[in-house]
Amino acid sequence: MKPAKWRDLSDDEIDQKARELSEEIFNLRFQLSMGVAKNPSRLREARRDLARARTIQRERQLAADSGGRR
Repeated sequence: MKPAKWRDLSDDEIDQKARELSEEIFNLRFQLSMGVAKNPSRLREARRDLARARTIQRERQLAADSGGRR
């Protein structure tokens, strides 16, 4: 998912997606170790999506923190 679409989501939706992606990454790593992964490239995609989600969360956290200090 592109960063612009991540920014359109609410904080709760991003949290939920991040949890789902973490679980998916765990499952994909397990499948890869067993040699039964159907789409090995999905692991890379899922890791990048998780990083995007965490980046958006951090941006929002920093924006909220700096907004209260002014």
